[in-house]
Amino acid sequence: MSKPIYLSQADHTRVSDAVSQAEHHTAGEIVTILADRSDGYTDVALTWAALASLIALCALAIAPAFYLGLYAWLTGSWTQEWTPRAIFTVAAGVAVLKFGGVLIIQLWQPLKFFLIPAPIRTVRVHDRAIRAFRIGAERRTHGRTGILIYLSMREHRAEIVADEAIATHVDPEVWGEAMDAMLTELKQGRIADGMVAAIEKVGIVLAEHFPVQDGDVNELPDRLIEV
Repeated sequence: MSKPIYLSQADHTRVSDAVSQAEHHTAGEIVTILADRSDGYTDVALTWAALASLIALCALAIAPAFYLGLYAWLTGSWTQEWTPRAIFTVAAGVAVLKFGGVLIIQLWQPLKFFLIPAPIRTVRVHDRAIRAFRIGAERRTHGRTGILIYLSMREHRAEIVADEAIATHVDPEVWGEAMDAMLTELKQGRIADGMVAAIEKVGIVLAEHFPVQDGDVNELPDRLIEV
């Protein structure tokens, strides 16, 4: 399954230019990542499939005459002697069919992500943002002034993660304005505008706390990273 294309090359250029412009006024380094999704959520899909199997078996146990009669009708049997072996065979078949069926329908990504509980999506996006930050920005600048703006499309979640020096001087709540600016645009389907708005807000905060210094060099790439 191919990954959706969220931004054009022109949009990429806009975001990269916004990062470059923001960094003209600060010693901070801004990294931007746009992810299609932050996790495969295989465990969640398997949980739903297992739950469907369990419900089917419970229904069979509660109303065996109905379901066994239905099975006999579907197979065209006039009479059916239900031995324990036959009953367990039917139960196993029903469980397997339900399990496989629910897994198959979750191959449709909109349904799969709809079935993922919101708290799980939030935690997985946060964890992925932290991992991406540690790989791409943490402690990779001289003054530990890297900051990551991370957007995960399928989960509809965003994160801002700051390196040690920034986190020491700026409360996490301060980034709320940048998040609000980004989400306002995202709700209208304007992804690039959302990223640019967040970059501008983050740049203002960084310029206040970490103004540009003489001899400052660009230590991290300005380009938007799509994963």
